[in-house]
Amino acid sequence: MSYPPIRYTGETGEVSATFRPRDHEPELSYTSGGSVDYLTTGASTGGDFGLYRWNFGPNESGPGPHFHKTISESFYILDGAVRLYNGEQWVEATAGDFLYVPPGGIHAFRNVAGEPASMLLLFTPGAPREEYFETLAELARGRTLTDEGRAEFYLRHDNYWLEGS
Repeated sequence: MSYPPIRYTGETGEVSATFRPRDHEPELSYTSGGSVDYLTTGASTGGDFGLYRWNFGPNESGPGPHFHKTISESFYILDGAVRLYNGEQWVEATAGDFLYVPPGGIHAFRNVAGEPASMLLLFTPGAPREEYFETLAELARGRTLTDEGRAEFYLRHDNYWLEGS
């Protein structure tokens, strides 16, 4: 494995870093009491990655088993307890635990009911997950989709659900 091709060709460096203070308001709130911080999006990293802080509310929430064909997904638990599905079993993960899921890897996550939790989600390459998260929040608030609309939505966002989930 070697370093990727050079992408910055200047000689002096540039001022281009971005800083997000810890008290920045989340970009998205869910009716379950959870929220999502868009720490850096695929658009802001030129498609390299997207990093999000997922803050669970006290109600149990999270998707059932699924996989992605185009992106990997990584989970790093910051606090609380999150149940992670690694394709074979559910594991209760706590602060410091990490799960990497390559493209095609079956996975799921849920918080432990009654307890808030927080984790980092890393998508590589940086897919446009924001519209996906925002539509899920709208659905939780009562927006409806036809069966065809729901199938198109999941396909557009590279979500493939396992039968029965």
